[in-house]
Amino acid sequence: MSNHQSGPPYAPTTAGVGGVPTTGVDVPISSVFIFLYLLAAAGHMTIFQINRRRGHKFLMSGLMFGFCMARTVTMILRIVWANYPHDVKIAIAAQIFVSAGVLLLFVINLIFAQRITRAAHPHFGWHKALSIAFKVLYALVIAMLAMVITATVQSFYTLNRDIKRIDRDLQMTGSTYFLFIAFLPIVLVVVGLIVPRQTRVEKFGSGRWRSKIAILLTSAFLLCLGATFRNATMYKNPRPLNDPAWYHAKWCFYFFNFVIEIIVIYLYLLIRVDRRFHIPNGSKGPGDYTGEQMQQLPTQTSDTPPRLSLSSTTRILSEEELFDDDYSSETTANKEGHSPV
Repeated sequence: MSNHQSGPPYAPTTAGVGGVPTTGVDVPISSVFIFLYLLAAAGHMTIFQINRRRGHKFLMSGLMFGFCMARTVTMILRIVWANYPHDVKIAIAAQIFVSAGVLLLFVINLIFAQRITRAAHPHFGWHKALSIAFKVLYALVIAMLAMVITATVQSFYTLNRDIKRIDRDLQMTGSTYFLFIAFLPIVLVVVGLIVPRQTRVEKFGSGRWRSKIAILLTSAFLLCLGATFRNATMYKNPRPLNDPAWYHAKWCFYFFNFVIEIIVIYLYLLIRVDRRFHIPNGSKGPGDYTGEQMQQLPTQTSDTPPRLSLSSTTRILSEEELFDDDYSSETTANKEGHSPV
């Protein structure tokens, strides 16, 4: 960055993860990522359009396409910044896109976790209070993103130390909330498995129930790894531009941001989450995932002996039925018009 700037935006004086990009290192790496993101975008959009024509509504494929395109722009800005290293405005735009893109994957995982919670515990998962809580979480993601962007931009346009301290506090607050959102799907799934069920599991999509859980936990763990790294480095005391720490290295920047994301986005593409996590259109309450109305046990009266109904949703699935339910997968898949995968 130039040291002769007399006005804003001002070049940063502290080291950042990945440092200032160079044409010799960052341009070829960014070019490879552009290719990978564009390929994934084409795959997710193709699936989205095919499903749309079949009446198979799965908006997450569209969100993943949007994520891939946002990351393509991120890589392009990285290349532009490498060619114009003294242009602070380009540096600001590049940093904002790096921070913002991954939030779409966090939201997608949260939606998947909500579907698993509703399937395992329908009466709790569909409770109005929980539905409102999820909407608040999504709204806070947007609010925190706006706050982080504002603080990031303002930090480049002021030399006031108090304002810079406030901006950094706002950035750390946003980073902490994003880390919470990244971990939340894991918490929801684990709690859902531990808490005893009072109804049978409502199977949705194709594939085994345990496969859905494994897929979500794997992707959530990977995204948490990246979020934890970003949050930890944010809380570290800033270091001078000419004295970066090990975590400011370029390999850390690319691995904990983009390599992890590529793994997740291709995982979702290859295992066809559009089939595994698909739910019937218009699902609004217990029983809608399977198309069956929730049934309670008949009320016991003084002159009526208690009876148990195998069709009642209060029957708890056995471990074999729950985790090795090929027959359930095939039944659900047949309803959706495709074979289980």
